[in-house]
Amino acid sequence: MKGGKPAAAAAGTFLSLLTFSQIYQQLVFPRVTPPSERAEEASWVASSHSWLDRKVCNWFGFCGLSHLNKAHWTTKNKFGRLGVSAAHDGDSDKIDLKEFWNGVHQLPEDWSEKELGEREIPKYVIDHAPLIHLYSGENFWPGDIADHLIHTTPHLNYTPLQATDDHPTLANLDGLNKWGRFVYLQSDDNVEDRPQWLGGRSNIPDVPEDSNPDDPDEDNDRTHGHFEEDTEGENSDWFNSGIGDTKEKGGIRPTGSAAPGPVPTRTPEGEELVDDEIWQSELIRPRLRIRGKRVVGGRSDAPAVLIVVPKDNGVVDAFWFFFYSYNLGNSVFNVRFGNHVGDWEHTAVRFQDGVPKAVYFSEHSFGDAYTWDAVEKKGDRPVGFSATGTHAMYATEGVHPYVLPGGILHDVTDRGPLWDPTLNMYSFTYDYQRDNLRSSNLTPQAPTEWFFFQGHWGDKFYPLSDPRQYRFLGQYHYVNGPLGPRFKNLGRQEICGGGDDCLLKRWIGDKRARPYVKRFPDVGEGEEMSEEDVRRFVGPNEYGA
Repeated sequence: MKGGKPAAAAAGTFLSLLTFSQIYQQLVFPRVTPPSERAEEASWVASSHSWLDRKVCNWFGFCGLSHLNKAHWTTKNKFGRLGVSAAHDGDSDKIDLKEFWNGVHQLPEDWSEKELGEREIPKYVIDHAPLIHLYSGENFWPGDIADHLIHTTPHLNYTPLQATDDHPTLANLDGLNKWGRFVYLQSDDNVEDRPQWLGGRSNIPDVPEDSNPDDPDEDNDRTHGHFEEDTEGENSDWFNSGIGDTKEKGGIRPTGSAAPGPVPTRTPEGEELVDDEIWQSELIRPRLRIRGKRVVGGRSDAPAVLIVVPKDNGVVDAFWFFFYSYNLGNSVFNVRFGNHVGDWEHTAVRFQDGVPKAVYFSEHSFGDAYTWDAVEKKGDRPVGFSATGTHAMYATEGVHPYVLPGGILHDVTDRGPLWDPTLNMYSFTYDYQRDNLRSSNLTPQAPTEWFFFQGHWGDKFYPLSDPRQYRFLGQYHYVNGPLGPRFKNLGRQEICGGGDDCLLKRWIGDKRARPYVKRFPDVGEGEEMSEEDVRRFVGPNEYGA
């Protein structure tokens, strides 16, 4: 019958779309959308000005298809926010950021002997501090959190709490906690305009005058070869130490019964992106011969944060935190996901009785742990590699696939500028059981209030009405900015950062190890405070936005 085939095709298409819609709404959406964002789903979708966009988003999970046009992301008015950015950049050049790092504290000469002991940074921590190779083609270099505060304004969700010229400082940032846990340090500039402060190019580590590049030390090179699980190390008395951190700070130890509230979500504080077209070969560092050479790491104007946490049985964890003002998310088939303002990454070194035992590198929502002997070193110092865009930390240079098979999603590291965090740092000691942070004997005047800020160090994930935002099957273009170091499981029993099984890796050289793809269950989500965080730090009755 004439016209029968087109009608059948149309009916088949309709039924297929209806089936896909039902599968998405009933099965896919509850699984891929984190609880914190699911609670705001109705208002988030309703923010779109397009009826068609709202329906396609609700029915099929494709939200903001028209927003893929990058021409609408940037500020068109040259006197608009981009102009503000330029002014801010000029102002920050004139400001001595070191002044923001001076808190009001007692000086070491006023400390008791007990207090001095509680604030002392052991020499072995500095002697075995990590050196970090940043990516040579990086666009978003390390940042100073003091500078970050100058260019952001606190918002309660999407509502500003202060004027854009009234910025909190490191010494009073915790005062924002009176507004609850939904405070976001939102950029004063359109980040798609790429203001100078966001990129942190002035913070690229310098090349020391005593740099002495040479051929690689073959015995120490980890570029080729394999790692495998070290079960003997996992059974050592240093591997599991202390009572563990509480859930509200990223750990696994409960702190009592909690009132009903949102299920905690964790995020990759950044996902991965590779921009092959941006390659600064002049920034690639040659490998260095280890024996008989001085360490040649450079100084960055962006200070690192060192937090030393004593545990039981002579165990001490040294957490080195690195901050970036922007995380450039991963790209799949030329569509980018997981961008966010603010990015905290860290490397941890575990010691027992002053002897280094293991190293941990944070990667997205989790990370990898290695025996001390497994990682590359320069002298007595472990070497880490920061991935382009996401700043995820790895023990080797090269391509690092994760989540998706076939290397579709991957990080890339290389031997770009070598960063020595000991040359510019602020150090603290932390009693994780009493939640007490102290400035150390090395930087006694460093403020501690910023550490207790319970909000986010970046923007709240943008509404669907924002032309920079889209979401496909639960993965957002822009996600929430991260929480700070206080919520990174500093009291962890095992060296790994998460509450799942901790796999300790040892180096096996040319022996073949079983390949695997990293799987991070929370990739694409924004970071939220856990239920235990809410109960302990905010109060048992505050669970709403």
